[in-house]
Amino acid sequence: QVQLVESGGGSVQAGGSLKLSCTISGHGYVRFCMAWFRQAPGKEREAVAAIEIDGSISYSDSVKGRFTLSEDDAQNTLYLQMNSLQPEDTGMYYCAAGSPRSSGSFCQPLWHLGQGTRVTVSS
Repeated sequence: QVQLVESGGGSVQAGGSLKLSCTISGHGYVRFCMAWFRQAPGKEREAVAAIEIDGSISYSDSVKGRFTLSEDDAQNTLYLQMNSLQPEDTGMYYCAAGSPRSSGSFCQPLWHLGQGTRVTVSS
């Protein structure tokens, strides 16, 4: 059974940084399109960043230039470095996996979703 476990969330002041991690297990040799999503209180879940199996990385306009997605294949870990955090970045951040054939859709439709890690940015 595929499991995605996020860590690294916390509380920071505006302008601060956090680095999220997501460890994937139970997938054997299957490769997925991997992504980060977030959901702010009272809002719908939105895509933040994704990496397709060819290595192409996409970012939402709201985080472009501030967030950096990376992965460590050997450790089966996905990262999201978040810099210049703003209060509007507050929310639950989820690691997600989708079809290896996903292209340009932030891995949607998603096949697997982690439990999330909370990020709070205060002004």
